[in-house]
Amino acid sequence: MTTFVTVVETAGFASAARKLKVSPSVISRVMAELEAHLGVRLLTRTTRVVKVTDAGAAYFEDCRRILGEIDAAELAVGGANATPRGQLTVTAPALFGRLHVMPVVQDYLARYPSVNVNCWFLDRIVNLVDEGADVAIRIGELPDSTLQAVPVGKVRRLLCASPAYLKKHGTPREPAELAAHTTIQMTSHSGAPEWRFLSAGKTYPVAIQPRLVTTTNDSAIVAALAGVGIARVLSYQVTDELAAGALRIVLAEHELTPLPVQVVHREGKHPNQKVRAFLDLAIDQLGARAPIWQR
Repeated sequence: MTTFVTVVETAGFASAARKLKVSPSVISRVMAELEAHLGVRLLTRTTRVVKVTDAGAAYFEDCRRILGEIDAAELAVGGANATPRGQLTVTAPALFGRLHVMPVVQDYLARYPSVNVNCWFLDRIVNLVDEGADVAIRIGELPDSTLQAVPVGKVRRLLCASPAYLKKHGTPREPAELAAHTTIQMTSHSGAPEWRFLSAGKTYPVAIQPRLVTTTNDSAIVAALAGVGIARVLSYQVTDELAAGALRIVLAEHELTPLPVQVVHREGKHPNQKVRAFLDLAIDQLGARAPIWQR
């Protein structure tokens, strides 16, 4: 089962062999024996790729669950003093990861020298199951209820601009007034862009015509700081800029409901040692830092 799960997660026999520290011929033999034992094809092989079949995909999920339960059983027997070891993969939004998750990772590495960590700080949703990540820090509601999630705080969705821009162009008092302002859009949309606002407990859209569209949070914030226009950001992205007065919040009374920040994992209720240790540290430290980035 471990061999099969590793082949699927690494998408190849050679990569699985490297991870398990055996030869590719051993991986090939084990997989042939497993398929013969089960009487079903688990993988399809070409000269370049290895893909899992429908039957293999179902078996993969069962194998991973069973192996996770074995890890949990060993952890329970080994006691709380067992040392975390192995490879841990953590994912988070790029800027949030750099600002708030990396300090947790650094502390984790110092505490547990037998664990190596891969950090995937990306502005997209990483599928923990398909892509093999162990822990994710997610901002927003979770559509997938099969994941285990622990809330650690919330972030506000803000509109902000530089004092220089607001002095020159005025401060909008209602969302409809944005039509007369220069706006900065963080991501491109296929249709007409819009920002949503809250009034009397209900959300409603306001169409905008952004003069600047950018795919990164950092560049949108830099433009707002330079006085280009009004940008929509998350509170953690501009904590220092707001504290220094370099940016000011506008239309705060029309903000949408804050988004939850959650630490997410796929290991069931009893994660293995390396994951459990990181979860405990991340939940504690991110929760303690929440008042900084959610205000």
